[in-house]
Amino acid sequence: MADLVIAAWPPEMVRTARLVVREAEARDRDGFVELLASGKVRRYLGGARPRAEIEEAVPDVPGRRTGVFAVEAENGFIGAVSVNRRDRSRPGHVRPEGEELEVSYTFLPEFWGRGYATEAVSAVLQWVAEVLPGEPVVLCTQSANERSVRLAGRLGFVEVERFTEFEAEQWFGVRDLDPTLA
Repeated sequence: MADLVIAAWPPEMVRTARLVVREAEARDRDGFVELLASGKVRRYLGGARPRAEIEEAVPDVPGRRTGVFAVEAENGFIGAVSVNRRDRSRPGHVRPEGEELEVSYTFLPEFWGRGYATEAVSAVLQWVAEVLPGEPVVLCTQSANERSVRLAGRLGFVEVERFTEFEAEQWFGVRDLDPTLA
């Protein structure tokens, strides 16, 4: 997979009405561990992993790489949003050469249903539009994950196709596709 090349990383902290979207820090480690260990969070992402395995594997500053944003509300870490290049070997592309920007997100269950994901992902998509203008952004989620499919629609993603990957039907959509790229 090609690296996500961004001129200025880490980005400046992005503030929304209720959130701070920023580079991950050491204080986020427990939250990242919980995202990986939660059966609810990982239901459509291959399932939870054993907490002991995660504790051993997660570095002191998790998610510290280009394209990973920690999301913070007034009480601290609530989730993560990432932007990466979609590997051309995977199904689901809107450009012949693949490698589109793909946004993904996970939030701790106690923060679901409050609009935080919409707010945080919108902020990241705005940032992407500013630093990588003209790039199509794709989103892929299991079709069975109805909440995520609805969120994709609220964020302006339009379904392109459905396919089977990871032994499940996937919903694949695009936002801001320049018709000359298709």
